[in-house]
Amino acid sequence: MRDLIIKGHLGIGPKASGEALVATDNFSARYDLDRIKGIFSRPAHKLFKQGYVGKVLVLNIAKGGVATAWMLHEMASRGMAPAALLLNFANPIIAQGAAFGQVPLIDRFDGDITTMIKTGDQVEVNPATGDVIVTQS
Repeated sequence: MRDLIIKGHLGIGPKASGEALVATDNFSARYDLDRIKGIFSRPAHKLFKQGYVGKVLVLNIAKGGVATAWMLHEMASRGMAPAALLLNFANPIIAQGAAFGQVPLIDRFDGDITTMIKTGDQVEVNPATGDVIVTQS
């Protein structure tokens, strides 16, 4: 095993760590997740039926509307949120939701984050510095 340090834009939220769950798909908290069961629920999503609770989600681009903001907060209030979100690009709506729900979020990396991290890697996220430390499996 070796550690890899990936630099992104300064993010939102507290430090976090967890196991990575990675896909090249885009991400909507409202349309991709079953927030009661804690799984990806959209059949067309590459992570369909996989659990996201406590995972560091590594995905392409945020999508969706204002419901994302309250959904991330609601999931976090029940302990059903991901540990962190790492996205190639986050829109203002998901940034608002991450801040409201205190879900760590970093985006805008030097390369495609979905190719730098693999599902199962252990990831430490520090939004204050934009650093992601990956212990590759």
